[in-house]
Amino acid sequence: MSTPQQLHLICYDITDDKRLRRIARYLTKSAFRVQYSVFVGEFSDSALKKVLADLDKIIDPSTDDVRCYPLPREMEAILLGHQIFPEDILLIRNGTNILRLGSATNNKKEQKAKKLEKSISDLMVT
Repeated sequence: MSTPQQLHLICYDITDDKRLRRIARYLTKSAFRVQYSVFVGEFSDSALKKVLADLDKIIDPSTDDVRCYPLPREMEAILLGHQIFPEDILLIRNGTNILRLGSATNNKKEQKAKKLEKSISDLMVT
């Protein structure tokens, strides 16, 4: 029987360049980089505990900051600005682009969502 896995967002702010590179190299082995200091990965409870324990051995707890957030199975993401992935790179789980990484169709959906949010905001102001 396989252990259930959950998607987690791991992000960090590391004060030392050497530790920063070590953490990035380490996380690249088990997760996908979505920004320079942000990774997303799917982990079982035991795998997540190991990743966090290994990160704890690398960081300096007095100056570094590592955070791990569980992500819901169903989620939306809004992307602004330059994305580090080309438009044709997607992160797929169960046939769904869970992070909406730069898809042209998702950009159109985002534009519609922004227009709707603006319309709602305008209604609330008047």
